[in-house]
Order: sequence, then C-alpha cells, then structure tokens
Amino acid sequence: MSTYAIGDLHGCYAEFMALLEALSFDPAHDTLWLVGDVINRGPGSLECLRQAEALGGAVRCVLGNHDFYLLVVARGGGRQKRHDTLDGILAAPDRERLLDWLQSQPLAVCEGATLMTHAGLLPQWSIAQAMAGSREVEQVLASEHSGRFLTELYGNQPDVWREELEGMGRLRFIVNALARMRFIDAHGRLDFAAKEGLDSAPAGFAPWFQYPRHDDPRLLFGHWAALEGRTPGAQVRVEALDTGCVWGGALTALDLETGERTSVPSRQRGGY
Repeated sequence: MSTYAIGDLHGCYAEFMALLEALSFDPAHDTLWLVGDVINRGPGSLECLRQAEALGGAVRCVLGNHDFYLLVVARGGGRQKRHDTLDGILAAPDRERLLDWLQSQPLAVCEGATLMTHAGLLPQWSIAQAMAGSREVEQVLASEHSGRFLTELYGNQPDVWREELEGMGRLRFIVNALARMRFIDAHGRLDFAAKEGLDSAPAGFAPWFQYPRHDDPRLLFGHWAALEGRTPGAQVRVEALDTGCVWGGALTALDLETGERTSVPSRQRGGY
C-alpha cells in the first residue's frame, strides 16, 4: 500500500496515465493525492477530470486556481479566455456530475503533520488554521449561496490576513492564500503581480516557504511551475510538485512513505 502525491495535471491526460503505469498504481490498495489544477491548458482536461472522479475513494484532491476558474466559468458567470481547454468539460453529457465532484473537493488535505494545498501554507497560519479555512470554503461551496460566492470570488483584496475578517473578504483571502499564493512579505501580505521564478520577487517580498515557522509541518504544494520542483532557501519541510508538464517539463509523483520521486516527460510539443 502506497500513497503518491502528484503535481499539477493541467489536462495532461496521456502523461497522467503513463505516470500511474510507472507507479504500478492500484486503486484497490494505493492512494493518490492530487495537488490541484487537474484541468485547463493541456489537451485532456475532460479525461483528467473523469479519471480523478472515477478513482473514487482512492483519490484525495485539493482545489487549485484553475479548478476554481472552471467552477466560476460554469457556475459563476465567468467567461473563458483564449487559451482555455475547458470546452470538452462544459459540453460533456456528464458535465454536472463532474462539476459537482470538483466543487465538493477541499482546499487542504492533512494526515498527521503532512499538509497538501495547491499553493502552500501562509507562515502565519498553523495547520489547524488552514484546515479550518478550508472547511469554511467547503461549507459555502456546498450551500445554496455557492453561485453568488463563485460570482464574487475573484479579486486581490484583502491581501493580508486578519482574524476579524468576515464575509466574502474572509473567504476570498482563504482561497487566495491556499490556491494562488507565491510571494509574500514579512507580514504575510500577498502579491499577485509576480508569477515567474524566484528572481521575479518584488522588493520586500519573498517566496512563502522562505519564512520561518513556529511548527515543523511537511508541506506539499504545486502551482509554481517556474520552481521546477525546487525550493531553494526553504525554512520548512516542503515539497514542490509542479514540474511543468503542460509547459514541456514533466509530471512528477512523490511517494509519501519513501520520499522517492517518479517523473514522466511531457508530451506537449514545445510546451503549452
């Protein structure tokens, strides 16, 4: 019995199947942790979503920013962009079942001291705070107010956490911290302008994983393909799992018990 955490699929279905074969993955005995961004950009978004949903209890998945984007387009009045690859999902006969499954996924998964989110963990938050925030968003996504929530989700404010935040501002910050975060300042203020490698950090900002913490969790995240799976200067136990498959890199799985990584090369010619 093994547990594998896999980086951002982004619709790279052929690579997903090749990686499961390389792992000899058996859903009857093994468990798969998906770090989010299952869909969009790659050519097999519908197939990736169907496969993740079909694996049932063998999969634990967190929502990434592209997964939220699909929900906003499908159920929050959002519009697609030029390079999206969501049409197959939106036109599929099983569209609603797949969207329901995606909308039921959390922002954070935790076992013991191991936490998986799409973007990382704010240094000012404990694992318990991250899980509590995830549950707040899960509750609204499961409620009759989910459509309004998805309609109002996008925005960069508030950009710093305060416990007294409430309403949509509180929910938006939780989603942004767990699904969009890259660079922050010493007070935990989020920056969304810089999206490239570490040398693109704005003045006064650094990657979230370079700040010290009061505890010592093991953190799994994706979202940041420009890191190429590396986290230089990390002050915490952290595993970057997005190795840029859709950009021509590779799709990577981490064995949570042994720490061994297995990768398959991208089949995206020249990258997305």
